[in-house]
Amino acid sequence: MVCGLDVLRPGESGIVIHMDGDEGLLERLWDFGFVPGTAVRCRYSGPGGMVTALECRGSVIALRTRDLKKIQVRFDG
Repeated sequence: MVCGLDVLRPGESGIVIHMDGDEGLLERLWDFGFVPGTAVRCRYSGPGGMVTALECRGSVIALRTRDLKKIQVRFDG
């Protein structure tokens, strides 16, 4: 199933297949290793789901829900 990264819940994983967004956001994501084919894991979802912590290539970063919706992942859960 393909979906936005915003649907992953803590403990779930997916594989990045596509990213949209402005150049600044994309450059920041690439710096953290978010490139097509990379596995990401949801580590924590903040109160109200406004911010989510994700693990990617050994780094944990927090992204806003509006940015998570721009990252498409293949999710098998």
